[in-house]
Amino acid sequence: MRLPVLAGIAAAFVAAGTVFSAPPAAVLRPGAPAGDTTALRGGLDARPDAAGPKRIEITVERSERGEPRRADPSQVFRTGDLVRFRFRASFNGYLYVMNHSTSGSFVLLFPKEETGTMNRIEAGREYLVPMTENGWFRLEGPPGYEVVYWLVSPVRLSDGRSALSVPKLPAPAPHLNPSITPRCDDTIFRARGECIDHGAGLKPLDKDAALPENLAGFSGAASRELTFVKSNKAAAVAVQDDSEEPFIYTLRLAHR
Repeated sequence: MRLPVLAGIAAAFVAAGTVFSAPPAAVLRPGAPAGDTTALRGGLDARPDAAGPKRIEITVERSERGEPRRADPSQVFRTGDLVRFRFRASFNGYLYVMNHSTSGSFVLLFPKEETGTMNRIEAGREYLVPMTENGWFRLEGPPGYEVVYWLVSPVRLSDGRSALSVPKLPAPAPHLNPSITPRCDDTIFRARGECIDHGAGLKPLDKDAALPENLAGFSGAASRELTFVKSNKAAAVAVQDDSEEPFIYTLRLAHR
């Protein structure tokens, strides 16, 4: 099947149901665990811990000759690269994901009918994103930074039937920083041969940044105190308080 191409990261929030015609990956039903629950090295273990903070581990994978290879979240990708995510949380909850592409368009990646509406996450289980068989995201659009918004909630956000509703898609916005091109850290490039941009990867929302209009009602989620950790080409985010309110963070993907 032909892989749908969206401007920017062609479906970079949790679980867009794109299908790649490369050799098939493991078959996963929407919401099914990816199977490998080995703890990440470097203190990123997000298995359940009643005494610890809520944590989510994320790894980024790129397709290389049809095989998934772990990539640094801060890596500068090439336009046309196929990527996907693995994640694991230390708590039960629900996940909603939206991408703001470099072209300015917004794509609600999850939940939606074609990607599976089973967006509940269970503590200690590893999931693939997208949660469909053979799913990958293709990076397209002008060079720059895709901004992937991750909204995590301990309760399901209903579709308009409660105070917390499923975020709706906002109108397209201007291009994201069209004059900014991702750049390699020369020191890292010389030492490891990897193009790393420190402006990419897991990030809190900028203090003065305005949320997209469909997330404006979750401004409290944007102000939660978060801690970010990176180790072994993986990253984790932890919530420092024990509130059951939703929280938001971003994953910036650089490509050129």
